[in-house]
Amino acid sequence: MNRKLFAAALAGTALSTPAFAQQDAAPVAEDGGAETIVVTAARTILPPNALPLTIDVIGKDSLDQQIAISGSVTDAVATLTPSFSPTRQKLSGAGETLRGRSPLYAINGIPQSTPMRDGSRDGFTVDGFFVDRVELIYGSNALQGIGGTGGIVNQVTVGAPSTEGLSGRLLLQGTADDGFSKDGLGGKVAGLVQYKADRFDATFGAAWEKRGAFYDGEGRRIGINLTQGETQDSKALSLFARLGYEVTDTMRLDLIASRFELKGDGDYVAVAGNRLTGVPTSAVHGTPPGKSAQNRTESVALSLTDSNLGGGNFVSQIFFNRSRDTFGGEINPQATFQDPALAPVGTLFDQSQNRSRKLGAKISYERAVPGFENLTVTLGFDALFDKTEQALIATGRVWVPPSDFRSLAPFGQANLKLFDGIVRVAGGVRWENVRIKIDDYHTLASTTFRACSATVTTNCGVSTYGGVDVAGAKPSFKDLLVNGGVIVEPWDGIRAYASYAEGFTVPDIGRITRSVGEAGFSVNSIGVDPIVSNNREIGLEVKRGPLDASAAYFWSSSDKGQLLIQGTDRNFDVQRLRIEIQGLELNLGVRLPIDGLKLNVGYAHIKGLFDSDASRGAPDGIVDTDLDGVNISPDRVNLSASYAKGPLSALVQTQFFLSRSFHAMEGKPQPNQANNFGGYNITDASIRYDTGFGGLSLSVQNLFDKFYIDYSSDTRLPTDNLAFFAGRGRTFTLGWDYRF
Repeated sequence: MNRKLFAAALAGTALSTPAFAQQDAAPVAEDGGAETIVVTAARTILPPNALPLTIDVIGKDSLDQQIAISGSVTDAVATLTPSFSPTRQKLSGAGETLRGRSPLYAINGIPQSTPMRDGSRDGFTVDGFFVDRVELIYGSNALQGIGGTGGIVNQVTVGAPSTEGLSGRLLLQGTADDGFSKDGLGGKVAGLVQYKADRFDATFGAAWEKRGAFYDGEGRRIGINLTQGETQDSKALSLFARLGYEVTDTMRLDLIASRFELKGDGDYVAVAGNRLTGVPTSAVHGTPPGKSAQNRTESVALSLTDSNLGGGNFVSQIFFNRSRDTFGGEINPQATFQDPALAPVGTLFDQSQNRSRKLGAKISYERAVPGFENLTVTLGFDALFDKTEQALIATGRVWVPPSDFRSLAPFGQANLKLFDGIVRVAGGVRWENVRIKIDDYHTLASTTFRACSATVTTNCGVSTYGGVDVAGAKPSFKDLLVNGGVIVEPWDGIRAYASYAEGFTVPDIGRITRSVGEAGFSVNSIGVDPIVSNNREIGLEVKRGPLDASAAYFWSSSDKGQLLIQGTDRNFDVQRLRIEIQGLELNLGVRLPIDGLKLNVGYAHIKGLFDSDASRGAPDGIVDTDLDGVNISPDRVNLSASYAKGPLSALVQTQFFLSRSFHAMEGKPQPNQANNFGGYNITDASIRYDTGFGGLSLSVQNLFDKFYIDYSSDTRLPTDNLAFFAGRGRTFTLGWDYRF
């Protein structure tokens, strides 16, 4: 604790440096200068260049352009951010990381992640049509509470209308694969209507999207992941509403509600590929058993803000969030759900469903200290209550027992400007008071079957594990999380910084509780205590004339980190051990003499290690083995050229995912070399023209129709031919958007 108090006294935190996200032109203020964007996820109204954080903002134009290419906000963020892992192009985002750790997804600051039992559907909780910008905060931090060990991905939805009367926008899109296959066609219709009358305003919108089957670069239908879920062969409906009232000239009341539901159509079944010959998993028409994988999220938030309350800025919010993630199921003699007490082995079908509810409140007050205006102080308090469980909906059993999470956290931040802004020192503390409550429960029988054959003559037949009682408990966690850093900006647009920040989350408690297979355990003895991670960073940023460049080196560690390892039946279990991650981010943007033309290059190198001795029950605190592709992203180079002038805008971008091998120190067990990654590159393009009656756009994903195996499939489950997925081939999206 003395170390943390000392760090808090130093006061500081990570400094702002942009990652490789294509930026829109800064909005123009009434006086003709650039208008400052307030990054709401940072919990302050200070401009980004004064924030003690590593921040990037993806504006509306860039976001819409990327969504038209790839189809989702998550894909857009992953494409523009080199230190974000490539997406799986599936409904599940399991294994997708930012700087080697899981990010916290939020909508207007409302957490969408369900870390108590991570269903990894948090990237699909609102349609991108309703998102005005995405705020990225890099590295471990506790600004939004639980979950931000890799950073924060905050989606800010459409704001209140600024003009009196009626306004809105429409969007029509059609999507087709390279062969214009009938079952590969998709489409999207979205609309938004806004109305403002004096102090009252209202916004209502709906977006409906149908996605067809996906095809790879060789014209083969891409395989279906029936258990984790798909975005292909699905329908999605997103509803959005916002009601606002200006109580006074500075005080505002807002009510925001959204509902998102994506359902698989269930038109296909998987066909196993062959990893030895390089043939990927495919799909044929068929009817999978049970309900198709799907997810549904509903959120309601009421906020009251006052930009001049006692000379400071007051922000308060209460929110409710509910999600229900349904996973597919199957009949499999080796499946986790088998139980001879319910049905003969090999005949029992079941499927699981994650259910999570959150109720929370946030309040903060920020102002310059009277008489000492160079010092800005923020005080606040957060409360979060989360209840999560995972049920088996076909047989009515409980796989993950109901788990209650409660967090009460006061916090304070300070930002001090010295020497007329040449130096800034900032930092703060957050006191986390967490309690987890899990009642007594009974694990599944989890029957496995090992078939007898000519080569397997012993230990074959039915073997049962699990099915034991586990004593409940109420473990608690209290800690002071600190951040601190310093910025030096000797000339406008040139600055260097150094920082330290801590974040926390809980491990995937559901994976831990459901995997207990021996009697005599209690919740207190199975390792559900939170993960505390840190982020140290140094960087340099240059923003002068046509140049926009930055370099950042970071390293982080956690003594009780979370490592996902392959378990049974394609499920992954959790191991708690020491993890260290370090990385380098380089970004360069140049505006060329040709008006409207800009070139960008970005590079990210990330390396992670863990203490393999801990996985064998003898931790020594020394990291000795590479994190695998389930737990860390590949190195990457991004290149892009963009043009925007008058009614015309265009983009060409290429992502180079670099090869990676996984090794261990001499004398330690080596990782499976079948999981090594060979690398690939993908090029996309987009062009848009404003006709005066809406804009016409044509976007192409995987312009050169390259065949490749996606990173996740290439680096996990090396013997599973049903999880060997190719990436999407050339895909066209034609769109028309209109504002009124």
